[in-house]
Amino acid sequence: MGLKPRRRALTPRDALRAFAFDLPGAWEDNPWGESVAKVGKKVFVFFGVSEDFGFAVKLPDSAYGVLEFPFATPTGYGLGKAGWVSIKWQPDLPLELLQSWILESYRTIATKKLVAELDARQP
Repeated sequence: MGLKPRRRALTPRDALRAFAFDLPGAWEDNPWGESVAKVGKKVFVFFGVSEDFGFAVKLPDSAYGVLEFPFATPTGYGLGKAGWVSIKWQPDLPLELLQSWILESYRTIATKKLVAELDARQP
């Protein structure tokens, strides 16, 4: 009986990136030198460039409530007017909450076919 190799624990940033890129049709692009998650040709998460971790997502249903949190601001470059919210990482934020915002953004941007594929994955 041999020892199993240890897996390196994912950082919250790595875990969220893995979550986003595992969604149906999602892929990574690097426009403007920053990491983004796209579905088709459209961005659904901006992960940024810095180690000062944060991300931006489109939240047409929950943006108003999310913006009440001190770690959330309307995304710059006029995107905030279209429902994009920038989230600055806080260690006490549950990953499930952050994942739910990524899912909302994905569902907003993805085609109906890809959303149906996602729904078929859910238990």
